[in-house]
Amino acid sequence: PGAVHPEGYRLLTGFALDPYPVFTYAAEGVTLRKTVAMLHGEHTVVVLYELVRAPESVQVELRPLFAGRDYHHLVRANGAVRQQARFDDGVLHYQAYPGQPVVHLLVPGSSYAPAPDWYYNFQYPREEERGLECSEDLFTVGTLHCTLDPEQSLAVVISTANPRGRDPVALLEAQRQRRQGLAAAVHRSPAMQRLALAADQFLVRRSTGLHTILAGYHWFTDWGRDTMIALPGICLVTGRHAEARSILQEYAAHISEGMVPNRFGELGSQAEYNAVDATLWYFVALHQYLQYTGDDAFVEESLWETLQDIIVWHRRGTRYGIGVDARDGLLRAGAAGTQLTWMDAKVEDWVVTPRRGKPVEVNALWYNALRIMEQLAGRFGESELQAEYGRQAGRALASF
Repeated sequence: PGAVHPEGYRLLTGFALDPYPVFTYAAEGVTLRKTVAMLHGEHTVVVLYELVRAPESVQVELRPLFAGRDYHHLVRANGAVRQQARFDDGVLHYQAYPGQPVVHLLVPGSSYAPAPDWYYNFQYPREEERGLECSEDLFTVGTLHCTLDPEQSLAVVISTANPRGRDPVALLEAQRQRRQGLAAAVHRSPAMQRLALAADQFLVRRSTGLHTILAGYHWFTDWGRDTMIALPGICLVTGRHAEARSILQEYAAHISEGMVPNRFGELGSQAEYNAVDATLWYFVALHQYLQYTGDDAFVEESLWETLQDIIVWHRRGTRYGIGVDARDGLLRAGAAGTQLTWMDAKVEDWVVTPRRGKPVEVNALWYNALRIMEQLAGRFGESELQAEYGRQAGRALASF
């Protein structure tokens, strides 16, 4: 704690996002540029080392450090870690523990020297700020060595899929062109283009092939509420309407008893349905999708029956006491031991902010959903439904 080692940062002469993190180091007449890029849609990182200037050839030593864990935990030195890696023709293959993915490191033209060892007490300041465990031990299996001549480059690929035969420079260039295309699609200021690229990192595909939005890195999966609130900014403003449609389809496929999942679990676990407002935010996202695209046909053909079913379930009553109060047309919600709104902190069995009853923003969203349904029914020629949704909305408004 309190130490930084090695002190390579003292040799840092430049940093840029172009469009990836690029670090430039200089010492003893040698200038080295390092670019780090993750490949879209893969568990793959490309690290490019460019020997920009040097009086003669230099020796490069790479020492991979492995954690071998999920993102909720840290690891300490232990005897269970695998001590050996396999190396053949410039590719290092290593699996830290049984059942984990194999990590492959492609270092063209390299040799490998086994030297298994633990490196202790890496400090994570952000975890410390949050009051979490903040010290970790990492394991190395050895070092990779190669020679770089002046103006030569070394492109390293780290992946959970064997990268043999892939061209790292071509991969990096393809990603660069993709990101430039995303930025160019937003015909606005450079700041807006940067935001569009940042937004792209949260848009991912589920195992179904359809899209979703991660609620945040690195602890969060995809949450219904967060996804629907974020969808307009991440997908509509940026012109990614196909992805927005894909998200709406994916969540519609998982609606249960009139409810959008609050969140999807990890490692294939079941979706959780414990939010009163996530489903109502779905109507907001859908409404804005239609404002941007005018894609009535998609909604009528693929979602209209599902949307009607949502309203039926909310009027009838669904999980956790969520249902319309027959006396006033407002939406009530709440059950012992549950937190259903965005104020969802829970410590063991203690629900910090229960908000059982008729939360104000929930009923604003309920009224909004009814008005959207009234509008859609009119556009789809469902005059009786249009009148019914209008009556329900009017009653909720008067009671509110």
